[in-house]
Amino acid sequence: MMELKVYDIKGKETGRTVNLPEEIFGIEPNTHAIYLAVKQYLANQRQGTHKAKERGEVKGSTRKIKRQKGTGTARAGAIRNPLFKGGGRVFGPRPRSYSFKLNKKVKRLARKSALSSMLKDGKIMVIEEFDFETPKTKNFQEVLKSFDLENKKSTFVFVNPNKNVYLSSRNLPNSRIVNSSNLNTYEILNAGKLVLTEPSISEIEANF
Repeated sequence: MMELKVYDIKGKETGRTVNLPEEIFGIEPNTHAIYLAVKQYLANQRQGTHKAKERGEVKGSTRKIKRQKGTGTARAGAIRNPLFKGGGRVFGPRPRSYSFKLNKKVKRLARKSALSSMLKDGKIMVIEEFDFETPKTKNFQEVLKSFDLENKKSTFVFVNPNKNVYLSSRNLPNSRIVNSSNLNTYEILNAGKLVLTEPSISEIEANF
């Protein structure tokens, strides 16, 4: 087991500690599994709606624009020839899906590797769970200020985040609120600081 101190939202130690399971937070990171998981996540974000018109789709006549022989230039069949300005594109992009399958065991290993890597680099901290009575960006800014995270990337992990907490953080570009059941490899590594609430640790452990 690995121990971390628990802080309150004002950045002060509570005097308590939590144990992080070594089989999740203390393994040797598998960089290839991380690469595959991040690649899959980014590939799934692509819309794949790109499209270029080919010869049969561009506007233009299909008549033969000049005689076959005797002009001294190359033969040409139609104005839509890809060699002409305004002609169709040869082998242009077509709508497609970039997603690909990744085994559950590989994705699980990637998440464990990412968490272990972040802890090894001192980028994980634990705080008490908190909520706000009203949605105010200023409230969340005060929490960030307590941990010197105002101008740094941070991801806060909750089991079920309070709606007011989520709304309070929504306008802050460097901070994200994530549900522990939806935590993925990309979000773990993309966080400059991964801030876990106490209940989220047992939830993360249960998900593995």
